Amino acid sequence: MSFKTVLSVIGNTDPAADLARAMEVATELEAHLSVVVASLAAPATMGDFPAGTVWLDQRDEDLRSLDGIRKQVASACKTNGLSFDVDILYAESVFVSEEIHRRALYADVLMIGDGVRSDGTLTGRIVDGGVFEARRPLLLAPKDRGTLKPRRILLAWNSRTEAAKAAREALEMMTWAEEVHVVLVDPDSSYWVSGGEPGADVAAYLARHGIKVLVEQLASGGRLVEDVLEKHALEISADLIVMGAYGHSRLRERIFGGVTASVLQDAKFPVLIAR
Repeated sequence: MSFKTVLSVIGNTDPAADLARAMEVATELEAHLSVVVASLAAPATMGDFPAGTVWLDQRDEDLRSLDGIRKQVASACKTNGLSFDVDILYAESVFVSEEIHRRALYADVLMIGDGVRSDGTLTGRIVDGGVFEARRPLLLAPKDRGTLKPRRILLAWNSRTEAAKAAREALEMMTWAEEVHVVLVDPDSSYWVSGGEPGADVAAYLARHGIKVLVEQLASGGRLVEDVLEKHALEISADLIVMGAYGHSRLRERIFGGVTASVLQDAKFPVLIAR
């Protein structure tokens, strides 16, 4: 699909760097950039009442800070001639997911940078509302990296629905790319999982779209899957990793961790995740 509306969530940590990545992506796609300047509001406690002055003062200070960032976003986008809109989202954690969900319904892709990713709670609310509820792909764009017009793509494949969804979301990008590496880590070659030749089915599917595909089966050697993928992406000079989100239940991932949880927190490589 064509990405014509990019929804970028930035926070009050390193907003300039996150905004710079978002503007670069919107410019290369000739897309509208919708920016949400977001922060989690602290809930009131009994100790804040009856006067509640400390809590109210903190909210006022937070909102002034976010409004300052909003003005900087508007100025930068105008200077760069972008089609854009910008808004502030300041709410308690429980309400943030629904707000992101509502806004993501009208976007083609979400995007967050390192500043937002440094806040695990805010990142989790963005994933809940955008990836799970609105079913939009999410681009993780580290500093100095991030593109939705990659020349070389690593597609992390495991024959699951989530990986297939990610592949479909990235299909147009893969037709633009010079080559796509379908990478399976410790593949299961049983009939009901990946078949006798893991990766062959998805490679044939992609090839019918005119995509140049290379299938690679990698052994983890006891390493974490996410580390294997990121290392191989660097070895093949990939511009982007495409992967499905949360192959296991969300509760299990949150309690015990998992590839998606680790990627959201630690990936230093551009990743597009979808579900």
